[in-house]
Amino acid sequence: MDRLFNVSDKPIIIAGPCSAESLHQLQSVSYHLQSDSRVAMMRIGVWKPRTRPGGFEGMGEPALEWADKVHSLYPSLPICCEVARPEHIELCQQHSIDAVWIGARTTVNPFLVGELAETLRGTTLGVIVKNPITPDVDLWMGAIERLLKAGIVDIAAVHRGFSTYNNFGYRNNPLWEIPIELRRRMPQLPLLCDPSHIAGRRDLVAPVAQMSLDLHFDGLMVECHDDPDSALTDSQQQLSLTDFTALLNNLKVRQFSDTAPSDLQRMREQLDIIDTQILKLLIQRMRISKDIGAIKHAHNMPIYQPSRWQQVLDRQIQNAKQMGLDEQFVKDITEKIHAESLRMQK
Repeated sequence: MDRLFNVSDKPIIIAGPCSAESLHQLQSVSYHLQSDSRVAMMRIGVWKPRTRPGGFEGMGEPALEWADKVHSLYPSLPICCEVARPEHIELCQQHSIDAVWIGARTTVNPFLVGELAETLRGTTLGVIVKNPITPDVDLWMGAIERLLKAGIVDIAAVHRGFSTYNNFGYRNNPLWEIPIELRRRMPQLPLLCDPSHIAGRRDLVAPVAQMSLDLHFDGLMVECHDDPDSALTDSQQQLSLTDFTALLNNLKVRQFSDTAPSDLQRMREQLDIIDTQILKLLIQRMRISKDIGAIKHAHNMPIYQPSRWQQVLDRQIQNAKQMGLDEQFVKDITEKIHAESLRMQK
C-alpha cells in the first residue's frame, strides 16, 4: 500500500478548516483543494478539544457523515481528522477518514497515547503526531515510538509550537530547535509544520511556513476556510481559499545537498572552531561559578543574589544593543547560563 506521507513528493501539503462546520463549508473547501495538485490531503476538525468549556467543540459524528459525502465527490482527496479517544478512531474507521492526528493536548499523555496506539493496531489509517504542548522532545518521540511499537508505519510528525510563558508574538512559541532535534534523532520520519497554530495570525502564517521549509521540513499543515472571519474556531489564523493558494504560489522550496561550495564549507569550518571556543569559555565560567558557590556556602550566603543578577542581565542587554545583537536572543542565552550557574553553585 502506498504511504500517505511520502517525502519524495515534497512538500507534503495538508490543508482544510480548523472545524467542520457544515456540509456546504466542506464541499466548498474540498472543491478548491482537490483542484490543486499540490494538496496531498484535506484536514477537518471533528472533535475540538477546547482549553476552556463553553466554546464550540466540534460537530462529532455528523461531520464524519459530511466527510463521506466529500469523499464520494472527490475520492482521490484523502481526509484526516483529530482523535483523542479510542472511540474516535473506531468511528473514523466507519467513515471516509484516511488518516488521524493526535493533538498536542493528547500527545502529552503517554497513557492515552498508548490506548490510541492499541486501537490503531492493525488499521490502515495514517497517523500524524503533533508535538506536545510542553517543549519536550522526549515526550514527542515517545508518542511516536508507541505507535511504531503497535505496528503503525505510516506516521508523520507535525510541529505546531509550544505553550511557554513568553511566545514572542506568536500564538505558540516555535522553539525550532526541538523539531530539529526530533529530525536528528528520527531522520526518516516525515516532519511537517503547522504554521497556522504557531502564528495565530493570518499575516504570520506565510513567513512561518517559509521558515519551516528553509529548515528542511517535509511539508505543511495549514488551516484554510471558505469564510474565515465567520469561522467558529481559530478565525484569526485561518486563511481564505484565495490566500491559501497565494501562500503555495509564493513558497520557495530550496534544493538541499550533502555537498557544499568550497567557500560555504570554509565558513562552516570557521563556525565549528568558534563553537568549540564558546564551549571552552562556558566550561571556564562554570568552574568559576562552582568556586563562587563554595564561597557562598562557607559564608552562609544564599545562592541567588537578585541585585547582582539584575546587574548582569542589564549589562548584557546593553551590550546587545551596542553590538547590534537581538536583545531577546541575548537575554535568553544569559538566562540559560545563569540557571546553569545556579545549578553548579548548589
